[in-house]
Amino acid sequence: MPGKSTELLAYHAKRDGKTHVNSTIRVRTGTEFSAEFANDLDEETTVHWHGLHVDWRMDGHPFQPVATGATYRYAFPVRDRGGTYWYHPHPHGGTARQTYAGLAGFFLVEDNDQRRLDEALDLTLGETDIPLLIQDKVLDESGYFLYEPDQMAVDMGYEGDVVLVNLTPTPYQEVSTRIYRFRLLNGSNARTYRIAFSKAGEEELLPYQVIGTDGGLLDRPHSADEVLLSPGERVDILLDLRSLEVGEELMLSSLSFDPMHREHEMDMGGSMDYMEHMDMGHHQMHHQMGPARLPDGSEFYLLRLVVKEKTDYSRSVPEILSEIPQPDLGEADIRPITISMTTDDGGMRWLINGKTRGMDEVSIVVQRGAREVWEIRNDEKSMPHPAHLHGFQFQILEWADTPEQVAHLVIDEESRLVTDVGFKDTVLLWPGETVKCTMDFSHGFEGEQIYMFHCHILEHETAMMLNVKIADSRG
Repeated sequence: MPGKSTELLAYHAKRDGKTHVNSTIRVRTGTEFSAEFANDLDEETTVHWHGLHVDWRMDGHPFQPVATGATYRYAFPVRDRGGTYWYHPHPHGGTARQTYAGLAGFFLVEDNDQRRLDEALDLTLGETDIPLLIQDKVLDESGYFLYEPDQMAVDMGYEGDVVLVNLTPTPYQEVSTRIYRFRLLNGSNARTYRIAFSKAGEEELLPYQVIGTDGGLLDRPHSADEVLLSPGERVDILLDLRSLEVGEELMLSSLSFDPMHREHEMDMGGSMDYMEHMDMGHHQMHHQMGPARLPDGSEFYLLRLVVKEKTDYSRSVPEILSEIPQPDLGEADIRPITISMTTDDGGMRWLINGKTRGMDEVSIVVQRGAREVWEIRNDEKSMPHPAHLHGFQFQILEWADTPEQVAHLVIDEESRLVTDVGFKDTVLLWPGETVKCTMDFSHGFEGEQIYMFHCHILEHETAMMLNVKIADSRG
């Protein structure tokens, strides 16, 4: 903040005699990645490589904690499609607090498709290809990140009063009249964003092209003027600024929407004691965060773009970006997954398949190489939940019971959104909604593998988490 210093937790990466903070790591598909991780915190932690297909011992599972003062060698071949991935902590019970305190960074994978796009559009990372990490924070009077969730925040997710982009408040970017690529990552603990561009002071939304999601490039560009981005999700977009004049300003904003929390609170079947607890939670949250708190679903700007120069730019976006194979369902089994809520003793608990997580319990077992269709349903008496699977990407087949406020974003008969047509590792389910996803559990790692499936609202993560074992059928 202006005139103030902020203490935060950070990854200090040392390479070639230089030290970087929360580095953007760039690796080519087919190469080996290796890092010696030293934990200098006063508590255990791990590093989770979100979205990457790695051996589970490299995945940052809480079963593999790195103790205070200890080191751990993360080393794995990068087998993923080129795309925008990221890394953050994943210790048992500490993920929300440590990530909120500053531990997060981009992990960008390059492949031939990515290089062709860079060449076609003359894109340079950090200049015209710009990663944007979006996070909301509560700041105290000293400018430090304040993480003191009350029971309401534990139940519904911890949200802030200041939105930072790349840890920068009220950020702006000078641009020229050409095509830019923006890689947007929602690194917030709980807040969902409705992403749109407009000219400063105008309501009309500017069109852009969605070119990538969690698992890399789409098969072709898809036109849009807004997308939803829940915690853990990524979206890559191209914005064409050639029609603008020097001095014009654009706003990257999050538009208003119904977060579908509070309309369900009075219909969750809880006791009056619980409802009073929820009301008190709202009161405490507003008192703690002050009048400037941004309610979930409110509208605010994320980044201001200022046109500084006219350029001679005549590149065009390729019609084909990559190949997205059609899902091979074969003899795929359908596995039902449910997300729900229960109340007891005046409190509430979120459940997956009717249970909260047992640290050592394995709740889902699949065979190596199995193909399954997961039918994930979020109960009507619920709230939006972003569901994340470790270790594997999946493809979305179809949606059912999508809420009305999302209906205008549907692009096909399967009720998919533009952000659903590629590979995914995180998917947002609204209350009452059901999604079918095809899962391919093929891998080349030795022995049994244990990953996780959980809600990526980080305050929900510890309880709303199931261990997923990939059994080695070869014995």
